[in-house]
Amino acid sequence: MTTNHLSLSGEIARLKRLKSPSGIPHWVFLLEHKSQRYEADMLRNIYLQMKVVLSGERFALIAESLEAGMEVKVDGFISLQTSRNGQQKTVLHAEQVELKT
Repeated sequence: MTTNHLSLSGEIARLKRLKSPSGIPHWVFLLEHKSQRYEADMLRNIYLQMKVVLSGERFALIAESLEAGMEVKVDGFISLQTSRNGQQKTVLHAEQVELKT
């Protein structure tokens, strides 16, 4: 069996609500992550932005309380998404979202 799980925390940079053609609600935000990690015995600054998608009514309550600037932790799986212009991006599909205090 293959594994696809990612846990990432950071700050919400942008947030928008969408609806699929089938009526499923989606909330999409850009998660900005900053940290430091050791690699090859040297401290390295880590910075990334990743698109996060929350899909379905089960996220409605927490998604309505999300705002830009909030710190969150997201657990889920990653997938490749192709935009209308053919550009591909890695996207984190949330299975669990936790507000960080």
